[in-house]
Amino acid sequence: MDNSYIIAIDFGTAYSGYAFSLTKREAETEPRLKYWGQQVSLRTPKTPTCILFDEHEKFLSFGYEAQSAYFRTRGDEARKKFFFECFKMSLYGKKLNSDVKIEAANGRSMKALKVFTEALRYLKDDALKFISENAGGKQFIASDFTWVVTVPAIWDPSAKQFMREAATQAGIVTGGKEDRLAIALEAEAASVWCMKLPADGFKTENNSDVTFKQASGTQYIVVDCGGGTIDITVHEVLEGGALKELHKASGNDLGGQTVDNKFKEFLREIFSDSLWDAYEKEQPGELQKLMYDISVLKENDDDVEISCPYNLGEMANKKQKMEKFFESVRGVSWNQGSIKILKEKVRSFYADSLNGITKSLKEILKKDFTIKYILLVGGYAQSLILRQHITNQFGGQCKVLCPSHPQEAIMKGAVMFGRNPALVASRISAFTYGVSLSLRFDASKHRADKKYTNKEGEWCDGIFCVLVKENEEVGWDKTSEYSCTPIERDQTAITFAFYRTERNIQGLMYVDEWGVEKIGSIILESPDTARGMNREIKLQIKFGATEMTATAIDVDSGSTVKTELDFMAKSMRSIRNNVWQK
Repeated sequence: MDNSYIIAIDFGTAYSGYAFSLTKREAETEPRLKYWGQQVSLRTPKTPTCILFDEHEKFLSFGYEAQSAYFRTRGDEARKKFFFECFKMSLYGKKLNSDVKIEAANGRSMKALKVFTEALRYLKDDALKFISENAGGKQFIASDFTWVVTVPAIWDPSAKQFMREAATQAGIVTGGKEDRLAIALEAEAASVWCMKLPADGFKTENNSDVTFKQASGTQYIVVDCGGGTIDITVHEVLEGGALKELHKASGNDLGGQTVDNKFKEFLREIFSDSLWDAYEKEQPGELQKLMYDISVLKENDDDVEISCPYNLGEMANKKQKMEKFFESVRGVSWNQGSIKILKEKVRSFYADSLNGITKSLKEILKKDFTIKYILLVGGYAQSLILRQHITNQFGGQCKVLCPSHPQEAIMKGAVMFGRNPALVASRISAFTYGVSLSLRFDASKHRADKKYTNKEGEWCDGIFCVLVKENEEVGWDKTSEYSCTPIERDQTAITFAFYRTERNIQGLMYVDEWGVEKIGSIILESPDTARGMNREIKLQIKFGATEMTATAIDVDSGSTVKTELDFMAKSMRSIRNNVWQK
């Protein structure tokens, strides 16, 4: 199979799209992409991350098509349908399992896994169809390609696993071929793409030299400004052009949606809680159209004029004259059917988001790095207000640059990453990771309540055995190996429970101490018990890739189980350890 056949899906909070390659040159230098929006007279590199289901939860449409169909629906009809937009943020900061539900615009809920699966299925099918149409009619199937799905680096491991599960259910990969799907971190993918751009492929807000010099030793920050999250990574260019992460991934949930929500809060202030609540309930389709119109306005730094939607105007006029709503609210006026918001008021909607980005960047720039550039990427980076703010705050310390097409950077970089994961040579561990083990009980060292007895003697349960430390540099393909043995001679299954912490580990001994969080587990069958407790069990873990994977080996029998750690277990109850280190 040609490893130049790559499809990368950038599943964004506000917009989604894909890039692809069919040749080595495309995979390494210029991936192709589809442009969307023909049906609404647009040509954009991504389509809105919107999906529409009927009242029986049957998939209807995705993207511009779903948006247009929902905007046209009225009252009762709209309330029957399940319309989801910006639903990716439902995974942020949450421990996930396959039963988690998310709320649609009509207030009813569906299983998140189904929503994500159908969205990815649509993007998969559309990509295969589009590529076939543009490859002289040659037909392709999913297994012809290596697939890449992008996620924010600051996501919880359970969210990354959730995306992999959705991709599998969508038919992107099949059992036994899980390695044909790679998870790429969005800011990293953008960084990889920026490294391939010509030195003058960027724009700047202060008319300074806009070249991005990519010499060995150059250190720079990439700020992925998405609709939902702000994802920040710090890279250094290595000899040969690969990248090394200098600082663990950081960021927040103050992306472009934060600004949209401030607009919505302001409209509520104008029209009153009671009227706005009724409008949200009775006209969900019209409201979604209004919010889409507002989101498009973020690119400019000017007074904003929004055409008042018909039904909002009708509902408002029944209460009082339209002009009355605007008399006591500053920064806005009614202008012959339009809502005019002054530039200064619009800028205030950005305050929380910009303050969050500024705080994160200041934290990084305080460290002992030599940062030469800040690169702004992602759809929200198209906002002039955002670019000017970052330039004003940090332009004196380093050059602030934005690629000419910031919305395309992640998709195209993800194709290149799929071709060569070694482009990011090492990463910084965001946590201290450990595994729970048992040790022979020692009354002088161990807590009495951790003591338990089996037929092999007395044990101390729940010892936190460090696997990798927070801020430790880990090679992308480095495997760490650990050796242990069963705690009972006739034991036929070994459970490994994994934990993480951000606390100082000096003095940390047990997995049930404050600040320690269980993240997942794996089970290894060990059927050959002939050597009893002298059997050797090897645990091999890769921490440096975008997903943690573990291989457990029963050395005596030679049986091997390779698995991704299960971060989505419904129950994270405590499991008694059944392995120990001599």
